[in-house]
Order: sequence, then C-alpha cells, then structure tokens
Amino acid sequence: MGRRRAPELYRAPFPLYALQVDPSAGLLIAAGGGGAAKTGIKNGVHFLQLEQINGRLSASLLHSHDTETRATMNLALAGNILAAGQDAHCQLLRFQTHQQKSKNKAEKAGSKEQGPRQRKGAAPVEKKSGAEAHQEGLELSVENLQAVQTDFSPDPLQKVVCFNHDHTLLATGGTDGYVRIWKVPSLEKVLEFKAHEGEIEDLALGPDGKLVTVGWDLKASVWQKDQLVTQLHWQENGPTFSNTPYRYQACRFGQVPDQPARLRLFTVQIPHKRLRQPPPCYLTAWDGSTFLPLRTKPCGHEVISCLSVSESGTFLGLGTVTGSVAIYIAFSLQRLYYVREAHGIVVTDVAFLPEKGRGPELLGFHETALFSVAVDSRCQLHLLPSRRSVPVWLLLLLCVGLIVMTILLLQSIFPGFL
Repeated sequence: MGRRRAPELYRAPFPLYALQVDPSAGLLIAAGGGGAAKTGIKNGVHFLQLEQINGRLSASLLHSHDTETRATMNLALAGNILAAGQDAHCQLLRFQTHQQKSKNKAEKAGSKEQGPRQRKGAAPVEKKSGAEAHQEGLELSVENLQAVQTDFSPDPLQKVVCFNHDHTLLATGGTDGYVRIWKVPSLEKVLEFKAHEGEIEDLALGPDGKLVTVGWDLKASVWQKDQLVTQLHWQENGPTFSNTPYRYQACRFGQVPDQPARLRLFTVQIPHKRLRQPPPCYLTAWDGSTFLPLRTKPCGHEVISCLSVSESGTFLGLGTVTGSVAIYIAFSLQRLYYVREAHGIVVTDVAFLPEKGRGPELLGFHETALFSVAVDSRCQLHLLPSRRSVPVWLLLLLCVGLIVMTILLLQSIFPGFL
C-alpha cells in the first residue's frame, strides 16, 4: 500500500512561510519569498480564491502583491487588514475585493498572461476559464498602510505577530526577547517589556487581555500588560525527563466547543537539543483561566514546527520539521489524521478553514480542512472526512432487536425455555 499523500492546492514561485484564511471572501493568503539576497527569487503575498469545482476544493491566484526585497515570515489577519512580519519590521496591508466591470470581464477571463485567474501547478480538474470557474468575477487590490520596526537585536527579526480580540491592538515578538504592543492602524507603540532571555518563539493574546509568550529560555509566561501573572509548568502532572530539557515551541488559545465563554490554551513542547534518538514531543491542554495543565499527550518523535487551532476549538493542526502534517482532537489530544513527510521539508505554517462565512460551503461533506505551507513553495490541502455517528435511538433499537432474536433462538433450540 502506497504512502498517503495530500493534494497540492497551489504552488508559488517562492518559498512559503505564512498562511491566513479570510472566511468572508473565501480567500487563502500565502506569503513568503527569497529575502534580500539577489537570487532571483521574488518576495510576495498571494491572495488565492477558494472554490468548489466538480466537488473538489480548489484555489486559484486572484492577486499577487509584490513585497520588493522583503520576505514575509509571519502573518496575522484582522478583517481586511494583514499584519506582515518582514525582517525586523511589521507592515500593515489593507486588501479589498470588488466586482469586475462587465466590459472587462470577458477579456480578463480569456487572458492567459494577466488577470485574477492565473493558475500555477493546479490540478487538471481546475483548468477552467475564468468565466466558468469563478462566476463572481472578483478583483482584489492591496494598499500598504503603516510600517514600523519591531525588533532591535543585533540580528533583528520579527518572529510572531497577532491581533487582540477586537483588532484594536497587535502584539509582536522577535529575537530580542521583547514584547511590543501597537495600536491599529497607526502602529503607535503603547507597551514594551522584556519577556524572555533570548528569542520569543510564539505568543497568543486572549480576549481578557492576558498574553502568553514562549521563548528559547525554556519558559512559558502569562502576562497582564507588562506584569507577570504566572509561569506554565507542563510537567507538573506529566512526564519528567531529568536529562532532556524541553522548550515550548508554540502556544494558541482556542474555544471550548459548546462553551464559547470558556477558553483552552494549547502548547507544544519539543526537545531543546537534537539527539541521536530523539525523545517525543508533547501537546498540552491548559485551563484558559487558571492556566493549570488539564492533559498532556505525546505527539510523535518528529519535531513540531507549527500549531493551529480550528475556529470552534474542536481540532488542532500540527506541522513538523520533516514535512509531516497531523490533525488532533483538541479535547482528548487524540490523532485523527496524519500524512508523513507531506512536504518533505519543514512545514512553516498551518491554518484551518474557518467554520463561518463561506467555510461550510467550501467544506462540502468534510468535517474540517487544514492548509499547510512549506519552504518547498507548495500549499497542500488536508481534508478530514465527516465521522459518521450512530444515533442513540438506533443503538437502543438494535439492542432490543438483538435481545428478541436471542430469546427466539433459544426458544427454538430449547422448547419450553420460557
């Protein structure tokens, strides 16, 4: 039996590092590039239109935004505003979609060189003209807003960016270990504090204003503004490794399904040093208010590179440095889906298709969809089929039927049994 493979959704002309999904317009936003080196590899942000074509989810290039000499390494999305981490800076972009003018629609649909329906590496079923494949005739424009330097280490690099719940603030972290909070869209700095000795690897903002940061100093901290609330200790009720130091690689908040007022925090722990026989990596679920660990489960020996939580908080998506992709149940931390070396090289970002907006329409009969990007320039699609459940009434009916059949069988074998 051959190795399981994930379908390739899109191939960019540059390495891909960051991914976001806009559910309102059904857009997949992928960004990356070759950086400032004169290698001929471009830098850009690609806006892809997601559609159902012949029962399959497909993506086609709607707009390509050139970022000149700056590769985008991380992205955050708030409505129609993107925060893009480019070297030591954060660049805000505003994008808008609008209908094509009818007099230009046929001309643009027939063009192979220009227009929003340009395709690269698309599957055979997706090779349709623009008028057939995308009847809405959308166009997209991108505007550069404010930009600001967010990291000031000797080798500065912004490593992570995220918006708060009402999109009025964004937080950045990088190699200098400082968290900086900025107003949106002015990018006026409102707060700055030292969170870690060394690089900040990831951060997450909760709706109550609490901020979780993880860094290369092996610490995970919870902050209220610049005041330390507590530090996380994932091994309190879990495994202990005296000779193997672990560090936190990623952190994400997620809703508790059917309890939207409650939150869970999810973290990934990986070995701090590479070993010949690597120990397992771990997933931990935390109470979002007390920050006490609820459960910890191993998630394989491949080093985890990125983490995503579905909009409803039902699923977790993981990517690894060896190119594998997995989907887990958030409640039990049980693995549901796994493709080994789907990319063959480090997975740089994963993102779920949201359940709101055009999400249900695009999902079709699948339970969830996870997108993954990697340095191999490919965006892949990972679909989880709906798990069919048997109604309770049907189970009870089957049990009653089984009891009746057993009684009748015994009566026929042993007359006078009853």
